[in-house]
Amino acid sequence: MREEENRDLTLETRLVQLGVGRCQTGAISLPIYTSATYRHPAVGESTGYDYTRSGNPTRAALEEGLATLEGGARGLAFSSGMAALTTLFLHFAAGDHLIVSEDLYGGTYRVIEEIFGKLGLAASYVDTGDLAAVEAAIRPQTKALLIETPGNPLLGIADIAALAHLTRRHDLLFIVDNTFLTPALQRPLELGADVVVHSATKYLGGHSDLCAGALVAREAELGERLYFLQNATGAILSPQESWLLVRSLKTLSLRMERHSANALAIAQWLQQHPEVEAVYYPGLPEHPGYELAKRQTHGFGGMLSFRVRTAEKARAVLEKLQLISFAESLGGVESLMTLPAVQTHSDIPKEERERRGVSETLLRFSVGIESVDDLIADLTQALS
Repeated sequence: MREEENRDLTLETRLVQLGVGRCQTGAISLPIYTSATYRHPAVGESTGYDYTRSGNPTRAALEEGLATLEGGARGLAFSSGMAALTTLFLHFAAGDHLIVSEDLYGGTYRVIEEIFGKLGLAASYVDTGDLAAVEAAIRPQTKALLIETPGNPLLGIADIAALAHLTRRHDLLFIVDNTFLTPALQRPLELGADVVVHSATKYLGGHSDLCAGALVAREAELGERLYFLQNATGAILSPQESWLLVRSLKTLSLRMERHSANALAIAQWLQQHPEVEAVYYPGLPEHPGYELAKRQTHGFGGMLSFRVRTAEKARAVLEKLQLISFAESLGGVESLMTLPAVQTHSDIPKEERERRGVSETLLRFSVGIESVDDLIADLTQALS
């Protein structure tokens, strides 16, 4: 069944059916097409595939699936999340200005400031949960708004629909990084975003065994422009990893349900622990974005952060973990914990990091799908 024929099915069914029916042999598992080039029927004729940088049947199945899952016109698969963002930033020109969430992944900050900043692209970092602050940051040169919601690592929530209305009034491109929640829990294009970004290495892949990125454009014209940039620069996902991502997506809904349930239970447990000073998780009623998150998402996800009393305590916790791995990245079925200030967000200057609340007392926890009792037992001994 082609992806465009799947649009009336539920998301769960579309995920399971990704790639099914695309092979004339009747193979249920999508084939991996490793050919670098393709034979032409005649001069001026094509099978639809000419050179694998420009198009590959395995990657095409993934990209069509990503588009329908997010509700967009065009999906593109990249070799990493940063390759996807880099291609997106190439859409802009020297002198353009972007407004960006201040609660964002450090690698996004790095590529904007250290690479595109030197090429003339400017950015302002604001609390995108504050609509007035976003509007106040708009300049005549502003071309786009890029948000992460929930934010990374403090899990702030931004109002996608309200920001979509604001960006339409000011003729700005509206970009939402949907890595933390995925289309299983949040649908930014349906709320008015123009482009969705994913580090597909994370929850879309879900098994800590591939590196990939994705862009999905709501409108075909923008999707074609982004495809031109991808094809011109070559930041494509390989056929093998495209197949692996299709395979992984089939269990996305099940995984996100378990991630969310485990994270909520652990966030509630951490709230009661005497060594924990604060817990950041949108599924807690005390979270300032709780009511908004309930309205615009179908679940709160598997990411949380918590703060302990001292930097020494944070390091001690990481060193004592046994079941939970002290590791960067997130979104895998295995639980991972990291210290953002010295790992994922270290490229943000210390003064700016600490102003945002990303100090060395803050731990970020990607809650996996293990038994929640086992995870709490590990946290108990690590915090003791």
